[in-house]
Amino acid sequence: PVCETSDAFQAGARLPQLSAGALLAFGNAGAYGMTMASQYNSRPRAAEVLVDGDSYQVIRTRETYADLIQREL
Repeated sequence: PVCETSDAFQAGARLPQLSAGALLAFGNAGAYGMTMASQYNSRPRAAEVLVDGDSYQVIRTRETYADLIQREL
């Protein structure tokens, strides 16, 4: 899900048929990256992956709802 109802990843983009659980990658995601991320709406922040040619490395793991709640206790 996106953060706000007015958010769009790319208007008019055509995608192939996708199945539940399919993963998509978006470059230049702005507020959806850690730099501009907000948690006012209680959504865990996404993982960040560094891609270099044919190799990749997870540089920040995805937050969980447990991560969010532990800060409230």
